Amino acid sequence: MSATQSAAGDEPPTGQLAADLATVVGRLSRRLRSASPDSLLTPTQRAVLARLESEGPGTTAALARGEYVRPQSMRLTLGALEEQGFVSRAPDPTDGRQSVVSITDSGRATLDAVRAAKHGWLTQALTDELDAAELYTLTEATALLERLVRK
Repeated sequence: MSATQSAAGDEPPTGQLAADLATVVGRLSRRLRSASPDSLLTPTQRAVLARLESEGPGTTAALARGEYVRPQSMRLTLGALEEQGFVSRAPDPTDGRQSVVSITDSGRATLDAVRAAKHGWLTQALTDELDAAELYTLTEATALLERLVRK
């Protein structure tokens, strides 16, 4: 009997399934982070660059709200990214007291390299470890996980 099967063998206990799923997703996330070349970005830096790429330029305050961190923490993150040439600042056209941060071409290229490394590792792991039936099961599970995160 697996850790997530009930004694009756019909449905897994939801609480145990939630715990198992959270554990394995966390481990997968950490493994994907370690696949990045030479740890080019911290998880927070990667998240900020991804947000700037997908949503466009933003202020420090808006980025902090979006990432659920304090503005002081975001300023440190943005400072590190700016020092590496991954973001640039320009005056906010509507509020001269603020600046607007944008991703640079170098930031975009670095983000692409991190994503490619993660994708490459995961593609190889799927190919090496899973058979066709398991890949089909994982495809179905991925759709279910997507539904959960959209809730």
